[in-house]
Amino acid sequence: MPDSISRRAALKRLGAIGAGFALSGDTLSGLIIRRRGRDFMIAGQPVEIAVSALSPATVRVTIRPLQSGQPAPLPITGELVNEELGRISRRGRTAAQLARVRAGDLFVTVTDDPPRIRVETADGTIVQNLEFDASIAGMSFSLGTGPLLALGEGGPQFDRRGKTDPMVIGQGGYHLATNGTRAPIQWLVGTEGWAMFIHQPHGAFDFSGTTGKFTPHASALPLDLFVVSSKDPHVIMREYARITGLPEMPALWGFGYLQSSRTLAGPDEVMGIAHTMREKRLPCDALIYLGTGFCPSGWNTRNGDFTWNSANFPSPKQQVAALHAEHFKVVLHVVVEGHHLTGTVSDKCTAAPLPSGVTADGHWPPDRQVACYWPTHRSVMVDDGIDGWWPDQGDGFDGPSELNRHRMYWEGTQLFRPNERPFALHRNASAGVQRFGGFVWSGDVQSRWETLRTHVAVGINSGLTGLHYWGTDIGGFVPTPEYTGELYLRWFQFGAFCPLFRSHGRNWHLHLPWGWDGSDGGPPETRNFQADPAEMHNKMIEPICRKYLELRYRLLPYLYTAVRESHDTGMPIMRALWLHHSSDATAVARGDEYLWGRDLLVAPVVEKSATSRRLYLPRGSWFDFWTEGRVEGGREIDRAVDLATMPLYARAGSVIPMGPVRQYVSEPSDEPTTLVVFPGADGESSWYEDDGITFDYRSGDFMRITMTWRDAARRLTLRLAPGSRMRAPAPRRINVRVAGNTKLTPVTFTGREIEISL
Repeated sequence: MPDSISRRAALKRLGAIGAGFALSGDTLSGLIIRRRGRDFMIAGQPVEIAVSALSPATVRVTIRPLQSGQPAPLPITGELVNEELGRISRRGRTAAQLARVRAGDLFVTVTDDPPRIRVETADGTIVQNLEFDASIAGMSFSLGTGPLLALGEGGPQFDRRGKTDPMVIGQGGYHLATNGTRAPIQWLVGTEGWAMFIHQPHGAFDFSGTTGKFTPHASALPLDLFVVSSKDPHVIMREYARITGLPEMPALWGFGYLQSSRTLAGPDEVMGIAHTMREKRLPCDALIYLGTGFCPSGWNTRNGDFTWNSANFPSPKQQVAALHAEHFKVVLHVVVEGHHLTGTVSDKCTAAPLPSGVTADGHWPPDRQVACYWPTHRSVMVDDGIDGWWPDQGDGFDGPSELNRHRMYWEGTQLFRPNERPFALHRNASAGVQRFGGFVWSGDVQSRWETLRTHVAVGINSGLTGLHYWGTDIGGFVPTPEYTGELYLRWFQFGAFCPLFRSHGRNWHLHLPWGWDGSDGGPPETRNFQADPAEMHNKMIEPICRKYLELRYRLLPYLYTAVRESHDTGMPIMRALWLHHSSDATAVARGDEYLWGRDLLVAPVVEKSATSRRLYLPRGSWFDFWTEGRVEGGREIDRAVDLATMPLYARAGSVIPMGPVRQYVSEPSDEPTTLVVFPGADGESSWYEDDGITFDYRSGDFMRITMTWRDAARRLTLRLAPGSRMRAPAPRRINVRVAGNTKLTPVTFTGREIEISL
């Protein structure tokens, strides 16, 4: 065979050699046909390799074993936003056929002996070097030089470098007490400018050497992976969303404060907690009830049932209506176990539906159909009017089943309420679940200072892996002798700056904002735990909790703007400093603090009896949120703290929208929104708003105000962003002030651009 042939000859030959490779039109004219050589072998099997361009920054490499001369199909996991992602640039069965392939702006080179796939940029910079063994399963890859982040929720923290991770799903994974549930997601970020997503197979990682190692849990093939190259972290996060999907937007109330309960003392306590919240003016949007079986007296009759426990809810429809009248949403705990959960709510049920979660002999069936299980939710949702679900457990499910459960609650709820955004709070997750708008919490962790300290990094890595709506059990689920009012309060402050803001745990009265001042601590549910009597009359806890509750609600315009940004771009809400300060190596390496959206830096206090907090401010100017004093960054500082203070800093050039204090997110208020300008640099910020309930924002029913600050001119410009519209009340009354100055400048915004001199 000649070394090169004409385009016409190449077309004639494609029929004969198409089993070896196919070419896109833009590469055909430059086709080089090489001698066939020997078949490419990986893990003892001949394979076909396909190289696809997903975008200019991302290449997909798929390695499929040959079965009867044909490549085996790729299993469908649901993790990908589209199973056919990418445009195939070339496929082949020998190294010669894939010697150098262009895919987007990247180039892929395949060699054998040993089998190797190299991804590089146009100037020859190596992005990733993947090495295989011709006879043994596994893959090694380059680790680069910077911190290694992401990989899902839990596991060793913060930088994954130097560590090993078996990537075991659920609470049986890595150090549950302190690191929480493991939701392993095979998206790895190299902070110097690359990332890799291994779609399949699933396996274990070893970062302890000079190169990384990936060992499949089962079969080594097929292997399907994506390599991303960009110096811009925003591009890297957008590429992950391109692969696994952008997050859907939950309802606004899900970002308010959520209060869980456990063992209930009857209907008087159900309503009593609600009344106390409102009487004490402690903002709260939802009350969450645990299932009987996880406590002696919960909302239902037994684990897995959808019938109410009459001892607590003798008239459930009326009681739910009474809670709604107090402006509380009602969320119920529910459990389904097994190994496989298949299908969607739109399928036809082909198995016998069970009236409850378990079989007649009290066991969970290993295989469940979504179409058979979802209808059991209907009576509680439609007849009794509950607002959301708390799907617990599920550690035995595989990744596709975890995704199917997220999907079930998102799509199933819309069968009953088509234009209402669902709420579900899950304990387990897999890649791609962000497409179904669920919240995730970190499982049954212990009440330790080490747990709080570790969870700062856990939250950052969760956000980098598509778990945008993440949080913890404030205070920790299992109390230990370390559980005091101080630990609860520091955790509460941290929770106020997590996407999910929920308090829950055993001895549950100690998870109420007023529970550390004269309460009984709640039903004792943990052996060998007894709250210190000296801690039970701490009058400081409740007022400080109120301070952070009110701050959370005041910052909801800022937070909800970040939620919409996540939906549009894939950027997390809780952000690694790397995302906005990638050129600052010290900032990139910090996992004990994070950005809340783009403009606020949060440094949780995670040490007992702390009187100061050492933190790092990235380069540039910052403002202490509490004092509004200006501080220059690019250095570590020691910020004095008391029990009421968690360090917060605002970026110079930012404009932070702050609403009035509300007792629930939709409470009417005549008070104007305040725009706080943090001077010292030019900047542009946004303020986003929609109805917070429906999907009407998809058809343009939203308001986005662009706020541009010109520092030298001391001028703020407000204008409607293209495609948005004014929402009621229109016109808008707004107060504007500059940080460090109490003077308010009132303005009226009608939708037309205005300039405000300050």
